[in-house]
Amino acid sequence: MTRPVTFPTTRGGRLKLGLGGAVVAVLAATTGCSTSSPDSGADKPSASAGGASAADAAAGSSKVIQVVAAENFWGSIAGQLGGSHVKVTSIITNPDTDPHDYEPTAADARTVATAQYAIVNGIGYDSWAAKLLAANPAPQRSVLTVGDLVGIKDGGNPHRWYSPTDVHRVIERLTADYKKADPADAAYFDAQKSTFETKTLGEYNSLIAQIKATYAGTPIGASESIVSPLADGLGLKMLTPYSFLSAISEGSDPTAQDKATIDHQIAAKQIKVYIYNSQNATPDVQQQVKAAKAKGIPVATVTETLSPAGASFQQWQVTELQGIQRALAQATGK
Repeated sequence: MTRPVTFPTTRGGRLKLGLGGAVVAVLAATTGCSTSSPDSGADKPSASAGGASAADAAAGSSKVIQVVAAENFWGSIAGQLGGSHVKVTSIITNPDTDPHDYEPTAADARTVATAQYAIVNGIGYDSWAAKLLAANPAPQRSVLTVGDLVGIKDGGNPHRWYSPTDVHRVIERLTADYKKADPADAAYFDAQKSTFETKTLGEYNSLIAQIKATYAGTPIGASESIVSPLADGLGLKMLTPYSFLSAISEGSDPTAQDKATIDHQIAAKQIKVYIYNSQNATPDVQQQVKAAKAKGIPVATVTETLSPAGASFQQWQVTELQGIQRALAQATGK
């Protein structure tokens, strides 16, 4: 059903954007040129991020793979791995947009229609993206669904970009897929991957190792399930009931029992650090943050998408990891 553009708030006040069912009519008529969505912010070739040199690229082909990413955290990685041989357009780039409830625009449909490669998160996180791809079939297009790659099905935790292990699995697959799509530039893509993993992600990898070595087993609390894969990767012990984390993440009401459990954990200082998603600070979460600070429990923040919107994946993650490291140091004296 076609409906006008509206701007209701969802999940803690974040905007739900789109044209609803009106896009469906556009999909079938979509042709030719590729146009990024209004908030894509990525309608230009991605920087090589210090990878293979221009001379190396010249030794291969002049091919540029047209890539669309449902979310900018995967788009940032895809662009840096592909360098001058990809052009990446990310659909979700606005920090105020809720990826769970996004409604594609006509511009998104045109971008997808001409993409040769698509990256979607899956696991029920961006079901709109799968529908958009299905409505725009293209024989030449390959699709990477991250949930399928890492073996997480619908109903599991979809926030795989916060799992260091899964991030590296995505890096491996992207590189392999780029080489398959553009064999003439295989050496270039291998060089990009090597540089990205060893240099570009150097500080990211180092912080993860440092935090795990120093603070493994430290009990923490969190606002939603976005923190769970990161806590696992850092070796931290999550005390917050997963049912609460999932409820906040999905925009549903947590149970009174879960809230009481968390209130007790904070009051008794059973958790050493509280980590919350500042892009989804519901009243319950705000109250927990306030209570944690009142008890002298250090608070750290994460966000669901790149913040600021123009940051790279590694800049964003390093800033958050540094904040978590500081909070852990303050809490434990280590």
